[in-house]
Amino acid sequence: MAEKLRIKQVRSIIGRPARQKRTMQALGLRRINHTREVEATPQILGMIESVKHLVTVEKL
Repeated sequence: MAEKLRIKQVRSIIGRPARQKRTMQALGLRRINHTREVEATPQILGMIESVKHLVTVEKL
């Protein structure tokens, strides 16, 4: 069973490049303080790394 992560959007995507906006959408984050629980797959970890300045990550 894969490790779970809780990701939370803490900064706005207004004015960010389209690629970062699409990454946030793919992670399922829609607005500031929105939280999602996801499995820690290599693909998800790569997406989190590309928007790490916009989110906080917590291990469950």
